[in-house]
Amino acid sequence: MRNLDGQLITVLGGGGFIGRYVVQRLLARGARVRVAQREPRAATFLKPLGGLGQTQFVAADVRDAASVARAVAGSDAVINLAGSFDDMQAVQADGAGHLATAAKATGVRALIHLSAIGADPASASAYGRSKGDGEAAVRAAFPGAVILRPSIVFGREDHFINRFAAMIRLSPVIPVIAPAAKFQPVYVGDVGDAVVAALEASAAGRTFELGGPQVLTMATLLRWIAYTTGRRRLFVDVPDAVASALASGLGWAPGAPITKDQWLMLQSENVVAPDAEGLAALGIAPASLASIAEGWLVQYRRHGRFAEIAAQ
Repeated sequence: MRNLDGQLITVLGGGGFIGRYVVQRLLARGARVRVAQREPRAATFLKPLGGLGQTQFVAADVRDAASVARAVAGSDAVINLAGSFDDMQAVQADGAGHLATAAKATGVRALIHLSAIGADPASASAYGRSKGDGEAAVRAAFPGAVILRPSIVFGREDHFINRFAAMIRLSPVIPVIAPAAKFQPVYVGDVGDAVVAALEASAAGRTFELGGPQVLTMATLLRWIAYTTGRRRLFVDVPDAVASALASGLGWAPGAPITKDQWLMLQSENVVAPDAEGLAALGIAPASLASIAEGWLVQYRRHGRFAEIAAQ
C-alpha cells in the first residue's frame, strides 16, 4: 500500500488522542478515512482536516463483532487504535480479535494494530495481559498485521504529562511513586507517522517498538516537568512497600493516586527492547520531550509564556 491516495482506510478510535494525529496524516496523503468509534459525533472535529467527502464517520464498538464487520466493510486497510483502562479484556483482547477476524473476512489488505510495550499474556498486570492477548488474537486471525508497541505517548492532549503538570502546579509537595520506574516517552506525532509508514512500507507481519530518544525515570520526569513549568517543589520518594499497600488498599476508589494494576505496570521497564525494530526502521527520527512539550506546558507556568523557565 505504498500509495494511499484514494484508498479507504478505517480507523477504529480515530477521534482519540492518538487517532487525531493518525487521521490527519492519512488525510494529508490523500486517503479516504472512515473514523469508527462508539460515539462518532465526538470525532466530527476531524472533518475540516480533509477535503469534501474525504472523511466518513460510523458507529462501531470493538466489543460488538457485528458492528466491527459493518465498519470495516469495503476498506483497503484498517487501523486499530481502540483501547481502554476500564473494560480491558473485552476491548483490547476480544475486541482486537473481532476486528482482525472481520478485516480478514472482508478482504482488507493491511491491518495496523496499536499495542503497547509490556504486552504479554503472562503479565502480572491486567493491562499487559489484555494487550498481549490482543496481539495473539490479531496474529491468529490476520498473520500479516503490523503491530506497533509504543512506550508512554506524550502530546498536547495527553493524560500523562498534563496530569503531572497539573499536580505540580497545585501542590508544594509531590509524592513520587516508583521513582526508579523507567519510560521512553514517544511523541504522538511520531506514532502517527509510524502508523502511516507501516502502511506505506513492506512491513507485513512485523512488530515495532516505539520510543523517543530519551529514557527517563519517574523521578527525573517529574523534576523536569517542575523545572519546565517554573515550579520549585519538594519531591518525596514513596517507599515501594507503602506505595504497594496504598495501591492495594485504596486503588479501587475514585480519584485514587494509583490503582493496583498501574502499580503492577510500573514494576516493568517501559522502554524499547535492545533487539526490537523501532522508529528508525520506519525512517522516523524521534522528537524529544523537551523539543515538543515546552510548547504547551507554558499553560502551567505562573505567568504563562511570559514566565521564566527557571524555578520560581
